[in-house]
This record gives sequence, structure tokens and C-alpha cells, in this order.
Amino acid sequence: MTQRTLLRAGHVLSMDPSVGDLPRGDVLVEDGKIAAVGPDIDADAEVLDMTGRIVMPGFVDTHRHTWEASIRGVAPDATLDDYFVDILDTFAPLYTPEDVYAANLAGALECLNAGITTLVDWSHINNTPEHPDAAIQALTESGIRAQYAYGSANTSLADYWFESKIAIPADDVRRIRAQYFSSDDGLLTMGLATRGPGFCVNDVVTAEWGLARELDIPLTVHVAMGRLAGRFGMVKQLHDLGLLGPDTTYIHCCYFSEEEWRLVADSGGTVSVAPQVETQMGHGWPPVMKAIEHGLRPSLSIDVVTTVPGDMFTQIRAAFGAERARVNAECWQADIPVPDTMLTARQMLEAATRNGAHVAGLEHRTGSLTPGKRADVVAIDATALNVAPLHDPAAAVTLSADVSNVETVLVDGAIRKRDGRLTADTARARRLVEESRDRLLAAKEAKRTA
Repeated sequence: MTQRTLLRAGHVLSMDPSVGDLPRGDVLVEDGKIAAVGPDIDADAEVLDMTGRIVMPGFVDTHRHTWEASIRGVAPDATLDDYFVDILDTFAPLYTPEDVYAANLAGALECLNAGITTLVDWSHINNTPEHPDAAIQALTESGIRAQYAYGSANTSLADYWFESKIAIPADDVRRIRAQYFSSDDGLLTMGLATRGPGFCVNDVVTAEWGLARELDIPLTVHVAMGRLAGRFGMVKQLHDLGLLGPDTTYIHCCYFSEEEWRLVADSGGTVSVAPQVETQMGHGWPPVMKAIEHGLRPSLSIDVVTTVPGDMFTQIRAAFGAERARVNAECWQADIPVPDTMLTARQMLEAATRNGAHVAGLEHRTGSLTPGKRADVVAIDATALNVAPLHDPAAAVTLSADVSNVETVLVDGAIRKRDGRLTADTARARRLVEESRDRLLAAKEAKRTA
């Protein structure tokens, strides 16, 4: 039996130029797909009254270490160098599959609550074969759309991050691909979260890129960030190894040379920027404008909730403020006008939605309210005092709204948040992640005193 939901009379920000914005429009969802967008749609459907709401595509987070939800806020003052020691060398080796399950469940629900309907889960916590199973189970139960990016183990900082000679286990990656991702048409898809040159020896880099291409899954890699990795010239090394391609997402990119920007653009690569982490932890300036100036479509990501908030509103404002501050200061110093490429609020919303879907390899399914795409839809309460009165809906989302204003969330047509409350068992998710916190802290103390 056909299932229909009609979101009626909202201010529609479709993020599709061919559909446009509708000051008063409807979105018809049919069997998980957007069937129509327009004024006064007549349909036999469950009607959700969107009066006073901004109706838009869900946000896309293109890089989050979701497993770290159990240790939220443990490193508020950390630099990137601190993170490697305080998180990857301290907590990561202690994680059990149960911890990964709890964190991924709570973290994915956190995303949905904040209007993030698609997530790239950069899962570098595969200490045993049971760890990826737990991560995928939690993502599945949450109902989020996600790319599960299979990463390395993290049982030793020295073994896995300093010229590592240990490749991601190919047989287990093949197992996960066959067991959970035999089709690429599901709500969950698969990628490979690789450490790349500078962190690994060339044989490992080549093996991991080859594995991803053997299995026809995309790659995602951190590059050009901080005092250490900013000096690696990682993209140039990948070019010299003959590994660049359109299947690779480059995360951070704060210290790219002009040559590296050209190499990424010419190879068809994509870019994920994590602005709050980059400005706060010392990765470098978030290069949103640089990416646009080189013809790329930058996306936004959260990265780590150990140190920054887990919502997209924060990332939008961090990038918008940092980039405009950087350019304004440079132009003031040089006594020249600001460039035409100065970021706009609308561009930030594009980065958080349509660009994110492009970077995650899912633009054919999500990222805009386009008839024929899957129905990943968010409604923002524009009657709230921090948003009203509404003048420019794109500006209202990027500069005024916050998580409390995310009233309705649909993923693949299923309602995951209604009337401001998640439909999931949030009490169970919170209990599990709190138990995980307690278990990890106890294990950390036992290791310290051993």
C-alpha cells in the first residue's frame, strides 16, 4: 500500500535551482521518495502542517568519528597534537564493541535530533572484527542515512599513526562489504577511512587505495592539517603514487599548496571542511573559500564531539565567521576591496546540504528537495523567538536557528523526529552511552594504576 505524507504550507528551501524557493509550498512524500514540490498539492496523505516552518533538505555531515560520543567533552581545550595522545592513545585502545555500539547509536540519534539526516561515519576504531559489526548495527537501528567508512584499529598510536606498516585488514573489509553492503542502494553505504601518506608507509597507502577500488567503495582521508600533517604534502604524494581520483574525499585541507588544490580539482576529488575543529584545535583556517575558488564544492563536517559541538549550525557559523574574518583582515591590511568570492549565507547552506550529498556520493538520492530523490526532509520552527520574524529563510537557518528549532525530521520518508521529539528510544540510548562512559573511565583508571 502506498504511503504518503504531505508537508503543507511551509516556506520551502528546496536547494534545487530548478525547483527554487517557495514562500508557501508543499512537499509530497510517497513511499520514501519526494513525489512533488509546489503550491497547493492535493493528495490523499497524512498532512503535517508546516505553517511558520522552514522546510528544507536535511543536513549532511561528511566526516564524524561517531564512536567518540561516549567521551563527549573530555578534551575541551585540546590541540590536534593533544587529541592524538588524549583520545587515540588513551581511550581508543580501551573501546569494546559494546562501547562502539552505544556511541554510534547515541551519536547517530544526536545527528537526527539536530537535523543531520546523512552522516559519513569515519570509524577508525576497528580494534577487533566485532567492532565494525557493532558500529553498523547501531547506525542501522538509528534510521539515519549513512556512509560507514571502515577505518583502522587504534590500539597503539605508534603502530597506527607514525609511518604505520599495518594496513587495514583487507579480509575483514571484504567481509563487511559482502555481509552488509552487497548492494549500494540501501540507507547505509560503505567507504574506506584511510590514514594516507605521512601516517603510513607507501606500501600501506597503495594497498588501502587498491582495496577500496577493488571493492568499488569511496575513500576518505585527513590531509594538510596542523603543525604535523600540514607539512606532509599528502596530495602531492598521492599524485606521485598514481592514486588520485574522483572517489576520494580530502578532509581539512587547511595547508594545501596551490599545486595540491589544482591536483584535487583536476582529479575530481571532493573536500570536507570541519570549521570549528580547525579553528579551535589548530588545524588551520577552514578553507571553504579556497575550495570554491578552485571550482570545488566544499562540504561541512563535525569531526569530534570530544572537543566541539555535534550540530551543523555550529559548523556553518564557524566557517562563515572565520573565512570572512580572514579575508576582511587580509583586505584591510592590503587596503583593497573584499573579493566577489566572499562567502554568503546561501553558500553556507549549500555546503551543509547539497554539497554534502555530493561529497558523500549521494547527490542522486539526497541533498535537495527534488522530485525523484529520497525524502530526507527537515522542518525548522521559524516562529521561535530566536528565528522570528522571518525575512530571509536561508539566513534564518544559517545565522539564527539552532538544534532547539529542529521540529520535524524525515529520513527516506520515515518520520524520525515529530513535534520536536525524536521517535527513537532516547532513554535507552542515553543509558547505554552513560554506561559506556563509566566503563571507559574505569578502564582508563585501571590502566593508569596498573
